[in-house]
Amino acid sequence: MNIQFLTTMQKISTFLILLFVGTATMAQKKPLDHGVYDGWQSVSSSAITKDGHFIYYVVSPQEGDAQLAITTPENKPVGHIDRAVNAGFSPDGKFLIALIKPFYSDTREAKIKKKKPDEMPKDSLAIFTLETSALHKIPHVKSYKTPEESGEYMAYISEPATAPKDTSETDTSQTKKTARKKPQPTLHVRHLTSGEEVTFERADAYHFSKDGKILVYTRKPEEKDSLGADAGLYYYDLETKKSQHISTGKGEYKNITFDEVASQIAFTADKSPEKSLQKAFNLYYYIPSQDTAIIIAQRGTSGIPQNWYISGDGNVRFSKNGEKLFFGIAPVPPVKDTTLVEFEHAKVDIWHWQDDYLQTQQLVNLRREQNRNYLAVTYPKQGRNVIPLADEQLPDTRLTKDADNEFALATTDIGRRIETQWQTGAFQDIYAVSSINGSRKKIAENIRGSIGLSPTGKYIVWFNRLDANWYCHDIQLGKTVLLNEDLPVSFADEDNDVPDEPNGYGIAGWSESDEELFIYDKYDIWAFHPDGTERKLVTNGTGRNHQITFRYRDLKEERSGMFGRRGTPSVIDTKKPLILSSFNHISKENGWYTANLHNPRDPKEIVTAPYRYGQTKEAEDANYYLYTKENFTSSPDLYMSTDFVKETKLSSTNPQQQGYNWGTAELVKWTTPKGYAAEGILYKPEDFDATKKYPVIAYFYERLSDRLYNYNPPAPTPSRLNISFFVSNGYLVFAPDIHYEIGHPGQSAEEYVNSGMEELKKQSWVDGEKLAIQGQSWGGYQVAHLITRTPMYAAAWSGAPVVNMTSAYGGIRWDSGMNRQFQYERTQSRIGATLWEKPELYIENSPLFHLPNVTTPVVIMHNDEDGAVPWYQGIEMFTALRRLQKPVWLLNYNGEAHNLVQRQNRKDIQRRQLEFFDHFLKGKPAARWIDKGVPATTKGIDWGFGN
Repeated sequence: MNIQFLTTMQKISTFLILLFVGTATMAQKKPLDHGVYDGWQSVSSSAITKDGHFIYYVVSPQEGDAQLAITTPENKPVGHIDRAVNAGFSPDGKFLIALIKPFYSDTREAKIKKKKPDEMPKDSLAIFTLETSALHKIPHVKSYKTPEESGEYMAYISEPATAPKDTSETDTSQTKKTARKKPQPTLHVRHLTSGEEVTFERADAYHFSKDGKILVYTRKPEEKDSLGADAGLYYYDLETKKSQHISTGKGEYKNITFDEVASQIAFTADKSPEKSLQKAFNLYYYIPSQDTAIIIAQRGTSGIPQNWYISGDGNVRFSKNGEKLFFGIAPVPPVKDTTLVEFEHAKVDIWHWQDDYLQTQQLVNLRREQNRNYLAVTYPKQGRNVIPLADEQLPDTRLTKDADNEFALATTDIGRRIETQWQTGAFQDIYAVSSINGSRKKIAENIRGSIGLSPTGKYIVWFNRLDANWYCHDIQLGKTVLLNEDLPVSFADEDNDVPDEPNGYGIAGWSESDEELFIYDKYDIWAFHPDGTERKLVTNGTGRNHQITFRYRDLKEERSGMFGRRGTPSVIDTKKPLILSSFNHISKENGWYTANLHNPRDPKEIVTAPYRYGQTKEAEDANYYLYTKENFTSSPDLYMSTDFVKETKLSSTNPQQQGYNWGTAELVKWTTPKGYAAEGILYKPEDFDATKKYPVIAYFYERLSDRLYNYNPPAPTPSRLNISFFVSNGYLVFAPDIHYEIGHPGQSAEEYVNSGMEELKKQSWVDGEKLAIQGQSWGGYQVAHLITRTPMYAAAWSGAPVVNMTSAYGGIRWDSGMNRQFQYERTQSRIGATLWEKPELYIENSPLFHLPNVTTPVVIMHNDEDGAVPWYQGIEMFTALRRLQKPVWLLNYNGEAHNLVQRQNRKDIQRRQLEFFDHFLKGKPAARWIDKGVPATTKGIDWGFGN
């Protein structure tokens, strides 16, 4: 079947007419070049005041100085702040506060001069009054904070610049060399309206109460002050303007927290001598009626296990009602014997076959394990006994957001960790642990999947991957119900094509008081009563009937996302219509709908459009929506709307794009040789001429067609293909989706990529002799495989590929320390068996064993600090092809990761990619690095680029 382009004949006719009209204009547009990257812009952050009266957004170049703009919903300019970062509105919506970064050029110059950290250019503070547009700047500011609820005060830390060295002539024979005194930080508490300030010298950490009436801060001792009499923790009352020293002494003060109404404070502190080999944190407690904070828990306190102590790394928090105080405890660690002579003792890692985790994982996670602590609770207003809620056998716990309820959720995978070497996710047992007496109820065992606690803590809910079902357990009744029993749809990933049990689609949230639980299938949203007695299809099956995925969006500004604390789901207001995002799987368009929870019917469409939406948020107390909107031809800009239909464009990023030959993106469909329906994206230059012939580069990973309406800025690549850049430079780029057959991932890539390219070759405007492929990581593997199976490609670029699954199977992912076996048996590599069970599949899917078939020139990028794929895989491919005398190049960016991080390296590889494909697909002269290479003797002197 011929490839199908999803454009109508009318659009084609219109295009042909406009082509002649616009030829002169298009001819004037230039292709993107390597000089455009740094100035290309994005909306990096945005926010709206609670009342919706003011909006800010930051437009940032890829490299250089950002600008913050302040405007109204009608886009009436209010002001701007150059180089602003970390911006936020005051809670009352009267001020905007931000840090101002130094000029990019100044910081760059300081780095070139190798200045010390305290000599580097410093940030400034910006305080912008929204009603008057007055901007006040304060130099040398390190950080700032505002209360969560009150807009009356703010606080910030200033750190004066280091005084320059005295270069005047002195008699060095008669003067002693004196060390330059390090500037000390100062805490400023500022009344935002009046500008009046109170300062505290040598302040370090600082914290506001939620209502903004209290500020606590830590103070360092004077330099060389061994006693530190004025060091410690201070309590400052912003109403009385009085400061009280509530904990004295040098030490480390951590985890400072208030209760909900600022009537109680808790923190941990270690006041042991500086050179002490072992920390000795205690849990402190303070109320305003006390003169000083008192210790309410320490090593040896009733309830703390023997040889355990208070952890300085635990999260300290009060329950919302203030009755409970949670903190962390841990076993006392062994102390290193400092009398041992280090060079006389071996440094050795001992791997044991019964360790829970490989030594490599243990070393990667060493700091985390050294800081590991276990949840405990005390009741500061009564008794103050410590009740451990977790321990080494039941290590993981979760609380509700308020933590007023009795039971915590606890899970353990003890005894089942070794098997995570070859499978993803351990089997877990689920417990409910009482915060009253520490008793434990075992709820379920051997669960592999997602587990959560309802907002009020009445229920524990989980998705079990083994049977693809949702379960809900009533903690008080001790009853578990299967929620989706006999329902005709799957709640597991319907597109799963790896040899593992699929995950679920997740939870939208709960109604108030845990009355209903809202769960996703692939398309729709379901409501379940936790006891299983009622269930309904909130979106009325519209999603599945029309292949539209609906998802609940909590857009209120005060929320950081769908989930607050770890494992805490959204509470959905069922009295109001739901705002749902939509994604149409057929057209790839995005949009917005509303749904009524009380009367399930087809969701009402607000808008569906050929765009992608981002940064979506709603003013807390007003009906204003803020969002970015983009597609392949439209740079993401910020919009304001009251209904997602009538909208006001606020920003205007990248106007320079109009001067460049950009491109278009269209969805294409074809049928593979085995009869599978296939689809992908075809990108064409803006000045596409159907009478010409174009080279084609296929870029692929797994499934990319859902990104049809994504904007692709011209940016230096981490080793992927920068689509907009190559399209602008006269290439067609093809991004086919790949669906996989277990055991045959390489053949699956052939089925979809090669067949898609063959169909494209039938088009008169495709140069069938100038086809290329490019991929990174899993895409890089597929590139390496494809060139062993067909001579159809004139050039190939393979980033960080696995070429030998037999050697990679036992390798290590160095970033995580994990062994790679799980990847082949259960996940992306999709072999579905061990090396010993199906060695023939490992060989079939390993390009190394088939490299004699290669006729395609190929560049490999593989870096010596790759933490995902061992870079020896790239070496194996290079040395094998070199032995076979096939044209091959290997790029190793020194010290770089799996994907390039350093911008100079990204710019370098972008340039080399263009030179490589230009040479083999357009016949341009080969750059010197392609023709002759770059010897080690000229490394850092000559980069081998072409003209």
